[in-house]
Amino acid sequence: MDYQQLLADRTRLMEASVIREILKVASSPGMISLAGGLPAAESFPLEIMEELMGAVLGKYGSKALQYDASEGWGPLREALVPHLAARGVTTTADGVLIMSGSQSLLDGIGKILISPGDYVAVEAPTYLGALQAFNPYEPHYLEIETDDGGLIPESLERVLSGQRVKLVYLVPTFQNPTGRTLSLARRKQVADILKRHDTLLLEDDPYSDLRYSGERVPPIKSLAPEHVVYSTTLSKTFAPGLRIGVCIAPEFIQRWLVTARQGVDLHTNTLAQALAAEYLTGGYLDRQLPRIIALYAPRQLAMLDALERHMPEDFTWSHPEGGMFVWVEGPKGFDAVELQRRVLEHGVAFVPGRYFYVNEEEGAATLRMNFTAADAATIEHAVGVIADVMAEML
Repeated sequence: MDYQQLLADRTRLMEASVIREILKVASSPGMISLAGGLPAAESFPLEIMEELMGAVLGKYGSKALQYDASEGWGPLREALVPHLAARGVTTTADGVLIMSGSQSLLDGIGKILISPGDYVAVEAPTYLGALQAFNPYEPHYLEIETDDGGLIPESLERVLSGQRVKLVYLVPTFQNPTGRTLSLARRKQVADILKRHDTLLLEDDPYSDLRYSGERVPPIKSLAPEHVVYSTTLSKTFAPGLRIGVCIAPEFIQRWLVTARQGVDLHTNTLAQALAAEYLTGGYLDRQLPRIIALYAPRQLAMLDALERHMPEDFTWSHPEGGMFVWVEGPKGFDAVELQRRVLEHGVAFVPGRYFYVNEEEGAATLRMNFTAADAATIEHAVGVIADVMAEML
């Protein structure tokens, strides 16, 4: 049978994740991976999971194993209100929507907002997973220029002035892939621009709790609440396998997201939500987060120190105050894809930066490196290998 003829037209825009394909290679025995965006296995609170499970089953019994509301498990939605308030996001339990990971929110937003030919504005570079989620809905992308401080507000102004943009997508805090954070001054400018152009922003914020230095910056959601859909997750501070995504959206958008997800998964895993609720209300996150930061901060420092020692001239890199990634930029004409091919032969993996651009030719000389999933000694060795191969290529 010719299965190809059965495929819907939209599948031509659906591609396997480049990063997932790289991770397949990176998971080979003996391979050192700086490629993924994986939390460290040591960051998972394994020692309390039996206690959490017992508390959940004792408190909720069979309710924790039953179908539940599409909007989310009530106790979790309530527990998230003070958690989000600490970040500067004011909401009520009814204003919280729980999704099956924040990636499902990206797809949901694409499904309800993007028609073929609509304009979607994204940073250059941007999160690859967002492009994968939006692509099947056939948008035209407009790139917003960035510098070492992240998105350039004047570029956003030009983009919104030139076209009617349906959606802006940003990761303003410890951005994936660059690690950059938008300053408060720039966030205020972005909020003002959104209001003036009456444009909706999807603010993706999975990393802001992973801060190792500096001061917390309020989310753009707090500056323009009616123009922002705010997305976050517990994947980086609890366990990604539980797939807990969180969305705070204007009521009209939230209602449509609920309708859209009912045809996909009905609701998020009830038991996982109950565990997350207990994790928050029982004070477990308050105790676990400092441990996670104490684990990651030295690893980030190890990567920055190794880059300082080993990188050839003409290479620069970001200096994030948190998150999971460091972004490296090489001289014009350098080929990071070829670098990756050669480095893999030495048992080290990273992600070439070109995959994070709408136009992949723009990021030919860039690469993203993750520091959370390897210890300091391993990071030192891996960066040294990468730098040696760079020197050979130059």
